[in-house]
Amino acid sequence: MNLHDDGFSSYKNKQLVLDIAGDEIYLNPGEYFVGDARFKVRTLLGSCVSMVIWHAQLQHGAMSHCILSRRQVGSALQLDGSYVDEVLELMVRQLQKLGVPLHECVAKVFGGGNMFPEQQILDQLNVGKKNGEAAKALLQKYGLPIISEDLFSEGHRELIFDVKSGEVWVRHVNNC
Repeated sequence: MNLHDDGFSSYKNKQLVLDIAGDEIYLNPGEYFVGDARFKVRTLLGSCVSMVIWHAQLQHGAMSHCILSRRQVGSALQLDGSYVDEVLELMVRQLQKLGVPLHECVAKVFGGGNMFPEQQILDQLNVGKKNGEAAKALLQKYGLPIISEDLFSEGHRELIFDVKSGEVWVRHVNNC
């Protein structure tokens, strides 16, 4: 898919999302964004994770809202933004189409919250922990240095990514 004249690409389950309000984009689960300095991107995470990739000089960035670390069964014909491993490939492809040198980018990762802290969950069954660990491992595999993270703990996080500055604001939201 090509970057449109408005300077962004945002996808939901393989479809371009065109409903933006001003220069602010809201990502729902399974969506991702790739665009330039004109945009701020926000989302709300629970056990989901968000990977942010940013190029300081070009002021281009990408942000995801992944639901699961990887697809559980079978292989898909198309990559899907719902999965950590697949959305990272989608974001990298879009950044490369924009001429963004990946080796000059930095990464940030957020989320992976424990949404049921009152229940004793084994680590291998903790979806949030699996998501966060998968995101960190894949970012490292792609050679993207993780310069900031806010992972695990309990509850929700609200994120705002300012593509111009590269800053990501995180607010922990009370579950009550």
